[in-house]
Amino acid sequence: MRTIAAILILLYIHIDSLAQTPQGFDSLLAKKLGADAYGMKKFTLVLLKTGSVKITDKSKLDSLFSGHMKNIQRLASENKLIIAGPLGKNSNNYEGIFVFNSENMKEVQQQIDTDPAIHSGILKAELYLWYSSASLQEIPALHNQIQREHF
Repeated sequence: MRTIAAILILLYIHIDSLAQTPQGFDSLLAKKLGADAYGMKKFTLVLLKTGSVKITDKSKLDSLFSGHMKNIQRLASENKLIIAGPLGKNSNNYEGIFVFNSENMKEVQQQIDTDPAIHSGILKAELYLWYSSASLQEIPALHNQIQREHF
């Protein structure tokens, strides 16, 4: 009788574990990406807003934004910056977003400070801890597969 009870308990545990692990789950990829049991991890979301400095010299402004784009590319190539992009016109003066592959706000602030547009004051950054899918880290590799031209 004990043997049958033990077999039933083991069978229940096995069936229960199968029910909780989705088909297609890749434990190696989850570990590589630092995913928790929900496939999530912490990132830093940065909202870029219009800064207090106004520059009217077009060549100076072009130079700052050229440096801004080069800095984005550098941070992305170092796997520090996962997503970056401008926002459409809005009443909150939001200009764009960054998603950094780190939950260390001090480290992210140091990386943001290397951006000429932020350093000059034409943009300012607000940092937020963000919990999202760890799979976001795969976006840069996918982007490289579809990008025909570079900034």
